[in-house]
Amino acid sequence: MARARYQYGTSPRKLEPDVSKKVKTKKKPTLKIVENVPRQEVKISKEQRKRQINLTMLAIFVFAVLLAVGYRNSQINVKFNEMQNQKKQLATIEKENEQLEINIENGLNLSNIAEEAKQKLGMQKLTSKQTVYITLPKKDYVESSSEKIIVEEQKSWIKQIADWIFQK
Repeated sequence: MARARYQYGTSPRKLEPDVSKKVKTKKKPTLKIVENVPRQEVKISKEQRKRQINLTMLAIFVFAVLLAVGYRNSQINVKFNEMQNQKKQLATIEKENEQLEINIENGLNLSNIAEEAKQKLGMQKLTSKQTVYITLPKKDYVESSSEKIIVEEQKSWIKQIADWIFQK
């Protein structure tokens, strides 16, 4: 018998299923399909009704969550685009500002000022013939404030009337 188990050749022997052992599996109860019965007469069990409601609520909940996530992502996208546009505007304004600062610094150079005065305004440097010298007397034209101070006394109205009468 030992030889009976040994197999000659390269192909393995075929195993035959053991019919004596059957594996029992639990099957889910299937729904009964009722045909040719009006809808009002079909009775749905409480478990089936509960299962349908649960699946419907789950579908509505999943849809609501996905809708909320999509809306949130769209709002984030809008704000991100606004931020990017603001950054671009800031960069262009900063670039313009730097360019204006450079233009101002170049404009403050005296040689540039003289060149623009010649080109745009037609100005020329003075020659010795155009220079006119004048002589001023050495007298000081500035008056000191101490010489002009006049102290006026405040007179009562009786004294003012008396002065007016006696002057005539």
